[in-house]
Amino acid sequence: MGLRQHDQTGHEPRFATEPWSATTRFLPVAATGGVPLMDIVERFGTPAYVVDEADVRGRCHAFRAVLPDADIVYAAKAFLCRAMATWIREEKLGLDVCSGGELAIAESVGFPAERIIFHGNAKTPHELLEAVNYGVGRIVVDNLAEVTRLAMLVPPGRRQKVLLRVIPDIEAGAHEAIRTGGEGQKFGLSIASGDTAAAVARVLLQPELRLVGLHCHLGSQIRTAEPYEQAARIMIEQLAHIRDAYGIVLPELDLGGGQGIAYLEAEHGLTPDDYARTVLKAVEERSAALNLPVPRLTIEPGRSISGPAGLTLYRVIAVKRSLTRTFVAVDGGMSDNPRPSLYGARYTARLIGRRSALAPRQVTLVGHHCEAGDVIAESVPLPSDIRPGDVIAVPATGAYHHSMASTYNLTGRPPVIAVADGAARMVVRREEIDDLLRRDVGL
Repeated sequence: MGLRQHDQTGHEPRFATEPWSATTRFLPVAATGGVPLMDIVERFGTPAYVVDEADVRGRCHAFRAVLPDADIVYAAKAFLCRAMATWIREEKLGLDVCSGGELAIAESVGFPAERIIFHGNAKTPHELLEAVNYGVGRIVVDNLAEVTRLAMLVPPGRRQKVLLRVIPDIEAGAHEAIRTGGEGQKFGLSIASGDTAAAVARVLLQPELRLVGLHCHLGSQIRTAEPYEQAARIMIEQLAHIRDAYGIVLPELDLGGGQGIAYLEAEHGLTPDDYARTVLKAVEERSAALNLPVPRLTIEPGRSISGPAGLTLYRVIAVKRSLTRTFVAVDGGMSDNPRPSLYGARYTARLIGRRSALAPRQVTLVGHHCEAGDVIAESVPLPSDIRPGDVIAVPATGAYHHSMASTYNLTGRPPVIAVADGAARMVVRREEIDDLLRRDVGL
């Protein structure tokens, strides 16, 4: 992302080295946030998620710096816990939630309701009621039935601000499973079918609702700005259609998130600078061409704020050499990182805790689950003397790891360790066997 960070000593800021967080160093010892990673291993065990608080805050700053007049709303689904929600609140960003559970985390830290956007393609009546009762700033309407359902829940004398999620019919994203802006997806209201126009008319008939703008979300892990430019132009045209049909100018445009990050050392993510430069130009030009006031822009970065801030620490359990490959098996796997098995996502890894003078060899990093697809990373260069007991760090695991983790094979989920200014603290504890047994009430 090219962020500049001051470290805890106040030294001149430096550019982050993708895909590692801005404060991660490997000499003289591997450390993040000024905390030696092996100290974390000794205190908290493995596997463990580590989150660099300074990196998270720096990425919040970077988006606000290039989009000072926009609303930056962090997408909670990428990674959320009470510590993360607190950092986002303190950095004056908004919060995009898409479940009652995520809303409960926001409430538990006193997150300002007006800075919350509630999403979801199938919000339950109970979730909608919770959102209305908390007074969230915006609810994104995803289907026609939701309009009436939501209006019935709004108390007398109040008007709930809503956005309509529109399908711009743009295919963007690193994998088919994370592309959400096309006609074939479950999200949003189709322009082509007439659902968008029908939803506008239906909302405008509800005195309990106030339509303030349009929303779209193209997908995830988008590494170029061009799809956002295309979406901005389409969405501005939809605002113009609404003005022409109803004589009203909607003041807001939410272009969602999905900005990509680097997972390998040869990759580069979409920087806030590149995103802002392209999108702002498109919004301003298309608005001027259609004689519309420039709408207030909202964006919803998630992965691009939390992803590079995280890394995962694993202990090597076994090394197995076949005729064709070398497998390095660790004490985690698809239960703490399901992305390789779901999307074919690629990762790199690094040996920490000791130095090796031997040349690296390509290995397949695998997990401990009873599943052939439990592969964390293919073709990873690790020292040829890698052995049981070694510790490996995998970068860029701050998004869609903790939030998508499972208890497959009844494996407890790892803890989350936050690091900053030379100190480490546990913000989510490890899930133990007793936690799993407590839920089983069959006896």
